[in-house]
Amino acid sequence: MWWKTLLFWFLLMVLAIANGTVRVKFIIPYTGLTAGLAISTLMLCGLILLATWLGIRWLGPATAPQAWAIGLCWLGLTLGFEFGAGHFLFKKPWSELLLDYDLTRGRIWVLVPVVTALAPWWMAKLRGLY
Repeated sequence: MWWKTLLFWFLLMVLAIANGTVRVKFIIPYTGLTAGLAISTLMLCGLILLATWLGIRWLGPATAPQAWAIGLCWLGLTLGFEFGAGHFLFKKPWSELLLDYDLTRGRIWVLVPVVTALAPWWMAKLRGLY
């Protein structure tokens, strides 16, 4: 199950990168930064849920704890990549990376890691896997 978890996470990262490209090239130029970031966040959450809905049987969690384990693994990988690559590879300061999590500034990016963690459990439950 764990190799599938990792492979599927790479698919989610491809979706996230594609979403970011669409956000920068098409959404933000027409909506502005704040609205564009919110739209992109909601789109990515929808993509994560859709992909997980389609792939949860292949991932194969037989129990709720297994589904939670997949989600928490994805969460750790996502945050590790976001902050690790963001800071050490792309040289962004921590303050800039944390800005997307500032709800007081209208940033709702925090929904992405929440949905990432919840998606396997929620979609497995909806698909009747346990």
